[in-house]
This record gives sequence, structure tokens and C-alpha cells, in this order.
Amino acid sequence: MAAAAVFAFCGGLIAGSFVTVVAHRVPRGEPIVGPRSRCPACGAQIAAYDNVPLFSWLALRGRARCCGASISPRYPLTELALGLLFAATVLVLWDEPAQIALGLVFLALLTAVTLTDLERRIIPNTVLIAGAVAAVAIVAAAEPGDLPEHLIAAAAAGGVLFLAALVYPRGMGMGDVKLAATMGLFLGRNVAPALLVALLAGTLVGLAIVAREGAAARKRAIPFGPFLALGGVVGLLAGDEIVDWYLDTVA
Repeated sequence: MAAAAVFAFCGGLIAGSFVTVVAHRVPRGEPIVGPRSRCPACGAQIAAYDNVPLFSWLALRGRARCCGASISPRYPLTELALGLLFAATVLVLWDEPAQIALGLVFLALLTAVTLTDLERRIIPNTVLIAGAVAAVAIVAAAEPGDLPEHLIAAAAAGGVLFLAALVYPRGMGMGDVKLAATMGLFLGRNVAPALLVALLAGTLVGLAIVAREGAAARKRAIPFGPFLALGGVVGLLAGDEIVDWYLDTVA
């Protein structure tokens, strides 16, 4: 199991590097596969040995070899975070290969939309569609009997956030609605605690900002995608336990 977790961690570093490319290029309408990565400061092509996830940033001490420009720590932090999440997913879901496959794709999706929402306040349809197709394909192939549950969860989660968007359009966008529906495809019933965590975290952060900045903070837009991503991670790694605890409590 430890070896598998290490392997997953390394895979997560690579996936994190790819996700940062997706998050940068998709909103700008640029192709994902090519061309090779270039330095955003001087435009020089980045050599393969300077593009090794996490380690190249550490070796270069956060500076581009070509021109010495600062390299955002967002890149190594994203790679490290996804590596750790991949390893945690393998350890937590060790006996459920289909859930591991779903989880790894799901985490990559959540990371991509978090980056795009934080940077540009958008959640790209392209990323969501690709994730939705992958989720349906994995569930249909590995656990076809669970597919109706996942489809119902997607409709319910999307419906809940759609109502929230109607009531409070300034705080909720259609990208968030579509992300919630996609989360339902991945999580099934576990999307319920995921949404609860997201709404709770978003509310607490909003209240903290209002307490610090006063009434003017009410006009400030806060991207909700990262909160949904946080809830999605909780739903993936602890959703079954939360749902079972709730059902046992109310029974």
C-alpha cells in the first residue's frame, strides 16, 4: 500500500503540472497539447529539465533560468497538493479500484476549476464536460448499477445550486451550478455532505470578510468554486462515513 501511495504521489505531481497548463490555456482558448511551455516573462521555450514537477522550481529557487524572472509558487504548490491528494485517495479508497479511478480524475478536475476560478472568475465548460464524460464512463464501466444514483445526485446538486443562484445571483454563478452537477456524477450520494461543507465554508469566509471590511464587503464577489472543491475533497475522502453517521443518527 505504501508503494502504491508513493506512486500515486508521483503521478499527482505530474497531473498537477498538467492541470496548471490546462488552467492557464483553456480560459484563453489556447491548445492544451502544444506548443511547448514558454516563460511568461520573456517568451523563451522552457527546457524539459526545467519543467520537472516541483523539483525544477526548487532547483531553480523559483527563478526562470532564461531571464531570472520570478516563477509563481502557485505551480509547485498545485503539484504538491495534487500529489498529496492522489496519495491520500489511494490510501483511503484502497479496496475500491473504481472509486480510486473516479477520485483521481475528480481531484484533477477540482484543481483545474479552483485555479481558473481564483484567477479569472470562470469555471470553463470544456473542463466540466470532459470531467462529466469521464465520470459517466467510469461509473458505467465499473459499477453500472450505481449510475442512476450518480445521475440523480447530479440533478439534485445542480438543482440546489440553481435555486441558490436564482435567490442570490451575485454570490452564485451558473459555473458553480454546473460544477455542483458534475460533482454529483462523481460522488453520488456523497455530494450531499460535499455541498454542505462548501456552503458552510463559503458562509464562514463571507462573514469573516464582512466583519473585517464592513458593509462594503457585501459588494465584493468571492469565487465559490474553491469552496465547492473543498467540499468535493471531503465528499470523496469522508463522504461515506458522514452519510452513514447521519443515517444512523436519524434512524
